Amino acid sequence: MKVLLIVPDNGSYISTFPLGIAYIAATLRERGDSVEIYCKDVYHYSEEHLTNFLNEHNYDVIGTGTCGGYYQYREMKNIAQAIKKSTSNAKFVVGGHLVTPEPEYFINLLNADYIVLGEGEETMKDLVYHLESNFDVDDVKGIAYKKSDGTVKINERRELIKDIDSIPFPAWDLFPMDHYTLLRMPNIGSNERCMVMYSGRGCLFRCNFCYRMDKGFRPRSADSVIEEMRILKERYNVSYIAFFDELLVSSVERVTEFCEKLIAANLNMKWDCNGRLNFAKKEMLELMKKAGCVFINYGIESMDEEALKRMNKSLTTSQIIKGIENTLAAGISPGYNIIFGNIGETGKSLQLGVDFLLKYDDHSQLRTIRPVTPYPGCPLYYYAIEQGLLKDVEDFYENKHVNSDLLAVNFTPLSDDEFYNCLRDANKALLNNYYDSLKKNAIEIEENLYNKRDASFRGFRRT
Repeated sequence: MKVLLIVPDNGSYISTFPLGIAYIAATLRERGDSVEIYCKDVYHYSEEHLTNFLNEHNYDVIGTGTCGGYYQYREMKNIAQAIKKSTSNAKFVVGGHLVTPEPEYFINLLNADYIVLGEGEETMKDLVYHLESNFDVDDVKGIAYKKSDGTVKINERRELIKDIDSIPFPAWDLFPMDHYTLLRMPNIGSNERCMVMYSGRGCLFRCNFCYRMDKGFRPRSADSVIEEMRILKERYNVSYIAFFDELLVSSVERVTEFCEKLIAANLNMKWDCNGRLNFAKKEMLELMKKAGCVFINYGIESMDEEALKRMNKSLTTSQIIKGIENTLAAGISPGYNIIFGNIGETGKSLQLGVDFLLKYDDHSQLRTIRPVTPYPGCPLYYYAIEQGLLKDVEDFYENKHVNSDLLAVNFTPLSDDEFYNCLRDANKALLNNYYDSLKKNAIEIEENLYNKRDASFRGFRRT
């Protein structure tokens, strides 16, 4: 089968490599399909360009998918409209976090032929096989589709892939890697090339604001992860890996094994990852630093003890403070994610977060605070519906979630105006602190240049 996979455009100057689509491409190609990639993200093609492209090329299947943000929602609607305007007779398949929680709504909204629910590799293989063979798709697990009478049929969910080491590595060669490797991450050198990876799938925790397509946590083996790193270094001169999965730091034992094997492999690559502060132990962090880790992104969410309990964070403020201090002491930059507006939070809750950031931020990233968003599928979404704060998925995307920095649903005792006043003052303090640090650093460089005749200076205008 001839398959076109469309990478949605998120408006970024340098796009993040689309790992999900790259895994699907690799899996279908392994099946024997002809796979092409339409990089709307890299070239910022218009919808008219996509329509004309489809008019000029024939495909059996067109696939795409994305996560559940407001921007992605609008982009997916644009892509669907462009496909609809074309003369293509290809089957249109959509997957990802956006569509999985509410497949009936999205199959009608996007005029899609099929929605892939959750993990997509095996489901896409099975679906394409059935389409190629003209078989009834009623027994294809993990899809939703519209029947001849117009009703939407949601099939049984597919079992998760137990051994995710068995999934082929992403089909990098189908993508413009010279673009994607320009991605900038914390503490990366200007002459270094970066690529994103997954070290596993899923998460062990159940925060009330987080939607996850699949239950449980499935780590890759350390050997598989390191082999992928080796290939990226040898083939694409990558020297920095950004682990984008939710929980590389899932246990001290797992991280220790990975770091020891990575050190033995002698790849000499920088890397960052997402972590949990309850695992941020001194010895483990020192080993991570030795293995090349330069940044750990932490989901802190709040410094209000009661708010952490209500959001089911399984984390305390003492664990957060101790973990951050351990991370800084190990010489690793911490990433501080704080959100505001979960159930019952107040202006005092927000101020606790601001005070914490001002005290501990090492300025490796600009950090601001956003409102919590009850994405469809997460417990907070269903709570909002139960409380009459939200009607349904259409209300969420069409009326409430118009921007990630604006309120979708107000779960606090504050009025909307009070909420925004608090958030404005909080982020003003964080922005001033960050840019004051940049200014101070620039002045120190300038003084060193002229007072000490610093010949290593490379100019103030840097990308």
